[in-house]
Amino acid sequence: MSPGSLDPVAEHLLRELAPRVVGAVTRRFGDFAAAEDAVQEALLAAAEQWPGEGVPENPGGWLFHVASRRMTDHMRSEHARRRRETLAVEQMSPDEHHVPAPDSGVSTEQDDTLVVLFMCCHPALTPASAIALTLRAVGGLTTAEIASAFLVPEATMAQRISRAKQRIKTSDVAFQMPNSRERAERLRAVLHVLYLIFNEGYTSSSGPQLQRTELATEAIRLARALHRILPDDSEAAGLLALMLLTDARRAARTGPDGELIPLDEQARGLWNRKAIAEGVALISATLPQGAIGAYQLQAAIAALHDEAPSTKETDWAQILALYGLLKHMSDNPMVSLNYAIAAAMVHGPAAGLDLIAALDKDDRIAGHYRLDAVRGHLFELAGDRASAVTHYRAAAGRTSSLPERYYLLTKAARIAAE
Repeated sequence: MSPGSLDPVAEHLLRELAPRVVGAVTRRFGDFAAAEDAVQEALLAAAEQWPGEGVPENPGGWLFHVASRRMTDHMRSEHARRRRETLAVEQMSPDEHHVPAPDSGVSTEQDDTLVVLFMCCHPALTPASAIALTLRAVGGLTTAEIASAFLVPEATMAQRISRAKQRIKTSDVAFQMPNSRERAERLRAVLHVLYLIFNEGYTSSSGPQLQRTELATEAIRLARALHRILPDDSEAAGLLALMLLTDARRAARTGPDGELIPLDEQARGLWNRKAIAEGVALISATLPQGAIGAYQLQAAIAALHDEAPSTKETDWAQILALYGLLKHMSDNPMVSLNYAIAAAMVHGPAAGLDLIAALDKDDRIAGHYRLDAVRGHLFELAGDRASAVTHYRAAAGRTSSLPERYYLLTKAARIAAE
């Protein structure tokens, strides 16, 4: 699909219809991997034809028609290649020979978004493969778009997606909602994949741009779809709230030339107050419901940041308490690092530095640029300029993000010149 050739309404429509059409085609032909390829071809055809011809009266039926033709062609080609065409055609039902017209009454209204999401986040897949397949099958992004977002060659991303679909195929996963036990297990994976997609969009791990807005926006759209289908799941609501409250600061995070602007220097008037209000309402309604999960706690922390008039007036004591709960809930070194930052804001930089020292022994984060960046910040707060410069420069040498590297080197140079 070529998003630039479509108006935003049509592009959004294609993204929304993608998982429904994948579901309808899979149910008809029984092959998720081939159906997903066929729907991708239908989406590309729509991107080429709709700008000139207009959006059809039944866009879902149009996509289903084109994808079904691709599937029929694929099946015939496979049968011919394997020299089993005659037998296969005899075994096909009369209905399978028929490709419905674009304006036929074939329904694509059944929302298979959640089924497709659960398939894409199958436990057999690595997080990287699950992310790629989710963005393609559920998000409607092309392989080229996904490859560009993650700064890898298109061929590499195509192989990753192909392997993911092959893994699902060999696992004999039925195209249906998993049972309650499987759903509970896979829901964690679904939430985690959406969380990773959003994080990569909000703060790119590498490259010249701090943010990849299209990824963060797509993660929010998919999180909305998940919350709409599972309105009573508190963690699905918590994840959506976290994304909204975090993404609300997007406009203030970069300057005119794409340079990074840290939280304490951001013009809070640029923050999206509508998104903040929605996120706060979501988390306020979710927290009293019972068991509290990690995404809800992170959303509550984001809400405290967003509602504070300034960094100095932020309720750091409550943020420290929430990070304390997160630490007990999850053995995540990034949570421990954020806990140390909050402790420094409450008890002073020395307290934060003492807590960070323990992370040097954790192989999961030792040597990570964020560890040096936080050390630099805390030494700066403590008035130890030489140590701050050393750690800011060390952090700059370890990050693959050009905006972050420039920011860290600028900080080091400014402190050194004081």
